[in-house]
Amino acid sequence: MLALVLWSSGAPSVLYPIYAQKWGLSSAIVTLVFASYQLALIVVLPLFGNLSDQFGRRLVMIWGVGLIAASAIAFAIAPNVSFLFLGRVLQGAGSGLAMGAATASLVENNTTGNARFASSLATVSTAAGLTVALVLSGVFARFAPMPLFWSYILLLALTVCAVIALVLTPDDRPTLTHKWRPRAMRLLPELRLSFSLATLSVSLAYCAGAIFLSLGAHTIGQFAGTSDTALVGALLGCSSATIGLTGLFLARVRPHVALLVGTLLTLVGLALMAAAAAFGSLGMFFAWCLVGGAAYSFAFTGGLGVINQAAPVRHRGSTLSLLYLIAYILQAAIAIGMGALATASTLGTAVGAAAAALAGLSIVVLVLSYIDARARRRP
Repeated sequence: MLALVLWSSGAPSVLYPIYAQKWGLSSAIVTLVFASYQLALIVVLPLFGNLSDQFGRRLVMIWGVGLIAASAIAFAIAPNVSFLFLGRVLQGAGSGLAMGAATASLVENNTTGNARFASSLATVSTAAGLTVALVLSGVFARFAPMPLFWSYILLLALTVCAVIALVLTPDDRPTLTHKWRPRAMRLLPELRLSFSLATLSVSLAYCAGAIFLSLGAHTIGQFAGTSDTALVGALLGCSSATIGLTGLFLARVRPHVALLVGTLLTLVGLALMAAAAAFGSLGMFFAWCLVGGAAYSFAFTGGLGVINQAAPVRHRGSTLSLLYLIAYILQAAIAIGMGALATASTLGTAVGAAAAALAGLSIVVLVLSYIDARARRRP
């Protein structure tokens, strides 16, 4: 399920330069299209973040996949940029319903006895979905007729398979339920420190990913002087493949250690990102792909592991939804800000500003990690 969610979110990334050329879109419009996904999540998560706690993980995931299927249709038939916005909004709404429920389901159905396994599997699943989406989108766009069509038809077919698989799984609705109504998201007081640390770690991964996915294809085109979408998809796929390969080994790493390593690697990745933009170096960009992928894996897995350990089952769905909400707000802000800067000045200026902002966020995560470590040592 998590693989499908990330597949849907990553499917348009390689195609943004084609859309921009076809319809004359600026960098600001492209990043607005990208960020409309996050903006939809920002609306859906506060209103419906507790749905899976009330109606069960399975049913909410089915609803989410249905919206993702609708988004695939919108992209496949898109005659203008308005349909891109519609598709991204539907993707965001579907992901908002499915992601929190799927992550909670992973934790609750973990039979390995290793509490860190669920977080590691979530990382590997999302990376696998994103990698395949990026590579196949590039290949379809390069070699298939109707390059803006086939990747979404494949996504639509996968959503149908996912719904069938979910329908065949046991019903997991709670036996005692109250009438559901939208409720304000609440955080248990005892979770504040763990939640802040976990949320900012996941946000760090998401913000770096936003830069990569929203402007990565455009950046490769500038540095390499090519519009070969198969090459672009392969290069972007290297980063997400690194996320997945790194995630395979993180089930044995304590969440707080993974989080710390992820933050430090993010700082290295940000330096490579800024250098790649400053010197127009494809080699540095590729190094950023690899280091940034490993950083994402450590930071995302560590953040989820921290909150999965701390949150009680009854509040896990809503707590994870709140975490994702904040992460997506920050991701949308960084994507929109970068697009505006890239349009108003240069891509290098936008990347440098984003690197500085994320470096500041990394320092905050390191400080919170130190405070949390001291709190856990107290008797």
